Amino acid sequence: MDFSLGEELEAVRDLAREIFADRVTPERLREVETSASRVDEPLWADLVTAGLLAAVLPEQDGGAGLGTAGLCVLLEEQGRCVAPLPLWPALTGALTVAAYGTGAQRSQLLPDLMNGTARLTVALEEFGAAEPLMPRTAAAAVADGPGWRLDGVKAVVPAPAGARHVLVTASTGAGPGVFLVASDAQGVSWESAETTSHDMSAHLTLHDAPAELVGTPGDGAAAHLVRTASVALAAVQTGVAEGALGHATGHLREREQFGRPLATFQAVQHQLADCYIDIEAMRVTLWQAVDALAEPFDAAGADRAVLVAKWWATEGGLNTVHRVQHVHGGIGVDTDYPVHRHFLWGKQISTTLGGAGADLERLGALLADAAVSS
Repeated sequence: MDFSLGEELEAVRDLAREIFADRVTPERLREVETSASRVDEPLWADLVTAGLLAAVLPEQDGGAGLGTAGLCVLLEEQGRCVAPLPLWPALTGALTVAAYGTGAQRSQLLPDLMNGTARLTVALEEFGAAEPLMPRTAAAAVADGPGWRLDGVKAVVPAPAGARHVLVTASTGAGPGVFLVASDAQGVSWESAETTSHDMSAHLTLHDAPAELVGTPGDGAAAHLVRTASVALAAVQTGVAEGALGHATGHLREREQFGRPLATFQAVQHQLADCYIDIEAMRVTLWQAVDALAEPFDAAGADRAVLVAKWWATEGGLNTVHRVQHVHGGIGVDTDYPVHRHFLWGKQISTTLGGAGADLERLGALLADAAVSS
């Protein structure tokens, strides 16, 4: 398997890295963290102007067609700088609309995302131990006309501020489906909640809320959305871990104890070596999953690869940010020192769509099914 990015993806990486390095400063992060939306809107506009959002979307919809690979390159760079932007929910939702939406849905939603006038978010999680593809939220077709109605509660919907529509997973008699709901529709109510990483999320209550179906119930649209979201989270977490390790190496080179730099102590070197190994495993499994999502597509193989990548991001990412905070000592928990943000992001991502134990349980079930069927 070739893990080199190629010319187009390297261009996306380099441009994103330049923009994030220039715009994402500790001072700017503190400013955004005290804002109402917790989203750096000027930085979002910079990414729009640079064409980085459009780069991810299909050419037929006006994008550059870099798809999930382009998304992951962009998200790694975001995670490295912990830039407060709703990239993963907006772009995973957009890729699902591009893959399964009608022409009208694509023309209604995707141009506005690419030009920065509106964006999507996704509602995938619920309270309790519900599986992402077995939602308790229920969808019923309207008996005397087109459309659907949704009833249920979605938990921790990311970045609702500025999201004109939300993609909701819901159960139907034919299997899980993806539904497009206007954020301000009748029967839709929001309850704001702050996450571990200081982002603003919201619990979404749907009571007989009108919705449009994206794709067909049971056709794979919901699985596509969950797979893409899982890989996206793994990409962000890889960047978060890399950024955290960068802070640690800089700190340990400069900090001295007993007359020599902390980086020369063997115990500290072992800690950083473990971080490096975890990050490399995260990167390899991430790109293996991206490759598995490309054509020719095998759903079972893709699901396994995605769960392996998500487990490594959850377990390895959380271990890395813990170790990095540990080697920083007391300064690691000082909110005036930037490394604490990597810890908070790593913690938040490690619980999104289920933690490491849930990932292993799902992976074990897939492997068991494969063994029985063979």
